[in-house]
Amino acid sequence: MRLINTETLTLEEFIRKELPPYAILSHTWDDDEVTFDEFKKDPTSAQVRGRKGYVKIQKTCQLAIKSGLRYAWVDTCCINKSSSSELSEAINSMYQWYRKCDACYAILSDLALEGEETFEEALSKSRWFSRGWTLQELIAPREVHFFDRLWHERGTKTEHRAILSKITGIDTGILHLATTGLSSLGKLLSNTAVATKMRWASKRQTTRPEDGAYCLLGIFNVHMPLLYGEGSNAFRRLQEEIAKRSSDLSLFAWQADANASRYTGLFAPSAALF
Repeated sequence: MRLINTETLTLEEFIRKELPPYAILSHTWDDDEVTFDEFKKDPTSAQVRGRKGYVKIQKTCQLAIKSGLRYAWVDTCCINKSSSSELSEAINSMYQWYRKCDACYAILSDLALEGEETFEEALSKSRWFSRGWTLQELIAPREVHFFDRLWHERGTKTEHRAILSKITGIDTGILHLATTGLSSLGKLLSNTAVATKMRWASKRQTTRPEDGAYCLLGIFNVHMPLLYGEGSNAFRRLQEEIAKRSSDLSLFAWQADANASRYTGLFAPSAALF
């Protein structure tokens, strides 16, 4: 795992058994993010500092330092996405990275209270709740600290678990249990119906169709190789892996699209049909 040294802004690599305490960022990707190559070459260059995404890295490091953490992880600059093997390892490890972090900061870059709008109304409209990858980033960490577009803290997952449950459909027990032991959450997730977990993802989107499956690997405790270019076949492979590990027949409790032009078979084409 590659981490940012919050004091020097340099990237350092660690093996799993030697990971130091670290903070982690949860966000939705925007235009003009800092890339791995740019950050590795010179994290303080004018090119890097000029990118809009640099603020996320800067703020994450500042918050980590305030929390007494020397290291931080931000996906935009800590993963070499040009390496297919590294990207595959990272995505298959992502859930555990978020689960084992010492602090998780979620920046909701579109969150702002306007007029007489309530916090719940503003929160529910955030893009953060519509993206596939942020599902595991909400569930896995023991605690999540939410920040609005001006980086003002707006509370935690524990404090807002009732609102978060209403927005996402995730039971408050799961959101609360995440603050306890790793094994406790794992047991509760494994005892949650497959269809229920699929339903959590049913209204979320990903930029690439394959990521609709890959973003759920950790939630289903599945590991499988990434094959970008396979399209919806990735979701079929995910379901095949789930079927190997579970006898839960709710995996097949999905409803076909009435306008489907072809036979889809036993497995759902996407989580949207749950």
